[in-house]
Amino acid sequence: MAKLQEIFEELKTLPPEQLESVADYVHRLHYTSQQERKAALRSNAGSLSDQEAAELTQIIEEGCEQVDEQNW
Repeated sequence: MAKLQEIFEELKTLPPEQLESVADYVHRLHYTSQQERKAALRSNAGSLSDQEAAELTQIIEEGCEQVDEQNW
């Protein structure tokens, strides 16, 4: 978090027009990152066989902690 705080302090010293440029850049980075994640998911969709998916489902159901809502 120290890096984020350092960047924030530097941003506070920028004139408004440069701050606008920084905001545009950050928005583009965020949008690009979202699009890259979606593309990666799409390119890997269906990469498990039916048998592999069934095995993974079984492992998750057996090995992962289950939340018992009655004990909340």
